[in-house]
Amino acid sequence: MVEIITMPRLSDTMTEGVISKWLKQVGDSVVEGDILAEIETDKATMEFESFYEGTLLYIGINEGETTKIDEVIAIIGDKGEDFSNLINSKTNNIENKDKDFSKGSNEKKDFIKPEGIEVITMPRLSDTMTEGTVSKWLKKVGDQVNEGDILAEIETDKATMEFESFYQGTLLYVGIKEGISAKVDSVLAIIGKDGTDVSSLVSSLKEKNIETPIEKKEVKTDVQPRKTFVNESILQNPKSNVRVVASPLAKKLAREKNINIQNVQGSGDGGRIIKRDIENFLERVGSSISAKPFIPKGQESFEEIPNNQIRKTIARRLGESKFNAPHYYLNVEFDMNNTIVFRDQYNSIPDTKISFNDIVIKATALALKKHPQVNSQWFDDKIRINHHVHIGVAVGVEDGLLVPVLKFANEQSITQIGAQVKDYAVRARNKKLLLDEMEGSTFTISNLGMFGITDFTSIINQPNSAILSVGTIVQKPVVKNGNIVIGNTMKLTLACDHRTVDGVTGALFLQTLKEYIENPVIMLI
Repeated sequence: MVEIITMPRLSDTMTEGVISKWLKQVGDSVVEGDILAEIETDKATMEFESFYEGTLLYIGINEGETTKIDEVIAIIGDKGEDFSNLINSKTNNIENKDKDFSKGSNEKKDFIKPEGIEVITMPRLSDTMTEGTVSKWLKKVGDQVNEGDILAEIETDKATMEFESFYQGTLLYVGIKEGISAKVDSVLAIIGKDGTDVSSLVSSLKEKNIETPIEKKEVKTDVQPRKTFVNESILQNPKSNVRVVASPLAKKLAREKNINIQNVQGSGDGGRIIKRDIENFLERVGSSISAKPFIPKGQESFEEIPNNQIRKTIARRLGESKFNAPHYYLNVEFDMNNTIVFRDQYNSIPDTKISFNDIVIKATALALKKHPQVNSQWFDDKIRINHHVHIGVAVGVEDGLLVPVLKFANEQSITQIGAQVKDYAVRARNKKLLLDEMEGSTFTISNLGMFGITDFTSIINQPNSAILSVGTIVQKPVVKNGNIVIGNTMKLTLACDHRTVDGVTGALFLQTLKEYIENPVIMLI
């Protein structure tokens, strides 16, 4: 069966792309997951993988050529399959005007789109994105939309990004509600002339199974064990279907006090129940609260949280790394006395403040330049030895873990590294990192020392060959020159991919790293 491949939207601001390089040629066999081409966007050059398998029958865009989003760039199908009826004899391109290729299948649809109507689909905002979640709509049905206006905030597998409109008109239809996930190319919205009836178009889209939101599983939790004993008339009633509009804080307070929030009168906008209403309610019913001995009910209780895109991607990538790459671990313990003195002296400079993590990053970057084999990457058909050092720094966020990348870390000063790490950490937690700021790492550092963790092992961030786990500095008795003295030590663990980094190679890298960290002044020479 013929599959039509169109130019994907690989960034939130991308309107066209350039085929930098085709990695498959006409006649080549293609397996799902194979890299078809390298595509240059307005932000970076990214690998574009196939979601289908078969034979590459047709290439519509040559290397170096530019084409707009959703224009056809290739056809995949069975070997020898006839696709001539899809070729426009005048332009030698495939007609895709007024066609919708949804659900990532790119299968031709034959519905007719009314003139002046624009069907907006779930964009592919990252190279690995297969579905997205609408975090928030910034426009509602009936609103006027101008080209460049932000329609919605969309959560991808890497970050939450603003999605702007490339059209202008009135927002006539919203196909995916807030909090709902849908596959790339599912119908997101419809924009057109104010007052246009799009009901028949929506029905057509649904009949063609183009609109495919992934329904969010309704989460039901058992009633929490009672913390206070209140008159039964004000206890929560789990059987009621009445929808209550309340602030998150008010709901939390009602749960803690075991109050049926449906009995509370709201004083906020539109009758919304707020914290003050819960407190006033408690004052009114205070006399009905009877003091009874506490008897544990022993009820089991749990909460189910749907996996978001970031968490899904973390699970997939870490699983692939752990089970595909043969990990082994090298453990070391460094003397940090000189490092502590160095940091104190460095921070005595006005308007200067560096952390131990900044020192570790700089030392690691310099060590990687001397041991490029550790700065390598594994691919099925080759090993890439990187002579540039791009260090990924793991940052814990509410939804999991993001890894912004310090480009050319060996060329930056410790102060520059510190400033960039702080900036990345803040924007990571606010989901404001750009895609190209999280791509291209050649090595990764994960530091849990600030949480008091002494030592741990990490999973390699593929396709990189190694990751360094950094623990906290511990004061303890150590032996120096035959005497027991109080020292400061730090444990590090290097996880290596045995396909690219042999044990001796990893050990030599750690020896060089030890020289830099235990004598950081040499990094300034």
